[in-house]
Amino acid sequence: MEVQDHSGGYETHAQVPAWHGDHDLSAGGEVLGRVADVARLALRRYDLTPDAEARLINVSENATFLVTDAGRRLILRVHRLGYHSREAIGSELDWLTALREEAGVPTPAVVPALDGARVIAVAGPDGAARQCVMFEHVPGGEPAEDALGEHFEPLGAITARMHLHARRWPRPAGFTRFHWDEDAAFGPSPRWGRWQDGAGVDGEARAVLGRLETALRDRLARFGKGPGRYGLIHADLRLANLLVLPGPVPTAGPDVPKAGPDVPAAGPDGRAPGTAGATVIDFDDCGFGWYLYDLAAALSFIEHRPEVPEMAERWLTGYRTVAGLPREDEAEVWTFILLRRLLLVAWIGSHPAVDIARELGARYTEQSCDLAERYLGSLR
Repeated sequence: MEVQDHSGGYETHAQVPAWHGDHDLSAGGEVLGRVADVARLALRRYDLTPDAEARLINVSENATFLVTDAGRRLILRVHRLGYHSREAIGSELDWLTALREEAGVPTPAVVPALDGARVIAVAGPDGAARQCVMFEHVPGGEPAEDALGEHFEPLGAITARMHLHARRWPRPAGFTRFHWDEDAAFGPSPRWGRWQDGAGVDGEARAVLGRLETALRDRLARFGKGPGRYGLIHADLRLANLLVLPGPVPTAGPDVPKAGPDVPAAGPDGRAPGTAGATVIDFDDCGFGWYLYDLAAALSFIEHRPEVPEMAERWLTGYRTVAGLPREDEAEVWTFILLRRLLLVAWIGSHPAVDIARELGARYTEQSCDLAERYLGSLR
């Protein structure tokens, strides 16, 4: 889960407080200093000049660096410890490359090291080896705050194309990614920690969110994981991870082909219809989950805003121009929005060093309780 600012550069997270837990990058400045050393050492493994520089621009699940070298700009991702295996990172790169080459969905190109490796391990001063990946820099920026709603229809269309590709794509041998299912949210080792440890989860909030978890478990069990509902997804396709160029917002439009075995991959420019000027980034959380979870992820951190129902409908409108979506599936949209919301309560609690987590804090939990009460009331 990376964060980009509106100018196309990544936000720098300064003044990181100390914290000790499973997310090692949240331990603060000392760890980030070692990670910066890893980034500098990693540059030697690529076809760069001795003057190449790496500047830390984002800390979230991983540390992201902007690399500049003789007028060239690249993005270096230095992974946190213990989140993904080398094989899982390679699988991520396989899919984002296939999407670009086979489905016309613009994604960043991977830059191989001098030895041809896409994923390299670099040991820092402390001896800990971190996985690193280099990407081509992508122009563009996150959609402007005052125009978020305009981008949801094309985002839905792009997401549908990704889902169609995932359903047909013969995954390479050894492909491995984790799941975003009920165990990831509520199991004994939840992906982002326990929601009970979220900011401001006191006795009253614990009771409300506990009832929400029970309801979500029941709805998800009934919804099931059939092949039309569950598969390979981006899992973090927020507008922050859709880089757009200045100009008119791309729309899905009637020219986008419907679902079917003969759907063309892309137009003459190599892009799928409806993706002009947009690039999908940050596949670090891609894995197996419910397709509707990608809609919920698109609304991350803003689920409580009054315009969300309209945004969701725009996303669904764009999605339907590319792929079918049964009405019984659409009826569970808010189930997945609340599932993502509860996961983010846990994420905020386990990522206290990340700016957005510190900014939202306990207020996010309060708003989550309000949303939970409304959702639970709708089920009666």
